[in-house]
Amino acid sequence: MKLVARGATWSWPRLPLIMGIVNLCHDSFCHDGIIDVDEAVKLARTLVADGADIIDVGAESARTNRAVMEESEEAGKLCEFIERWQEPVPLSINTWRPAVVSATLSFGGAILNDIGGLPDDHNARVCAETGAALLIMHTRGAPKVAHTHVQYDDVIADLDAFFVQKIRVATQAGVAHEALLLDPGIDFAKQTPDNLRILGELAHFQHFGRPILLPISRKTTIGDVLGVIDPRERDAGTVACVVHGMLGGAAIFRVHNVRAAAQAVRMIARIEMVR
Repeated sequence: MKLVARGATWSWPRLPLIMGIVNLCHDSFCHDGIIDVDEAVKLARTLVADGADIIDVGAESARTNRAVMEESEEAGKLCEFIERWQEPVPLSINTWRPAVVSATLSFGGAILNDIGGLPDDHNARVCAETGAALLIMHTRGAPKVAHTHVQYDDVIADLDAFFVQKIRVATQAGVAHEALLLDPGIDFAKQTPDNLRILGELAHFQHFGRPILLPISRKTTIGDVLGVIDPRERDAGTVACVVHGMLGGAAIFRVHNVRAAAQAVRMIARIEMVR
């Protein structure tokens, strides 16, 4: 399996990639946002030193109880970060609104981390035009809107049908199959039992033949299971999910605590080598 992303190529089997999170905003759900672009770049460099293979940068919080940012402001922050990022480590651009996607991917970025669920083919066409890889995340409805009412007869079957449809949309828009990643959308239009079932059956989604990105870091589901309210105190639960996800075939982990995740991945890999 291979992932091709605008000048970067990764092939599996290999150790899972670690995607370090940089929140260029003041209202991140785990209170780690940075307003100053220079400080955000410094954080990204620290994450790389800790073991990040990719930096995922976003300028708008996905929290549903926060106002939507002006598109021009979001695009401006992302483009400023891209311009100042002179490291060889690829960037994942975390955005979803078409105007912002067009503005930022024309400026740079190897991967579009689209949490919008690909309601049409616009973002896929921009990826095809720029050569950026496209991450397809499962969700229901638009971002920034609470979807706590959503229920599934069979959440695994729902993800299967969703990915089949969205992969078709993306490839018909010109995105190469090798430029697609899949994200089960933990905590997006799902309740804790849904998320736990997805984590328990993660290996099922390997039948798509595409890298599975697991953005489990400090998620609400971890807080629900462990009774930990402060997201910053959920790193132990995050590492447990990283280990489980690695054994379930996840290819990329999007995390805040890069050092802990990278060490967990290396340790599991070493144990598996002697089996």
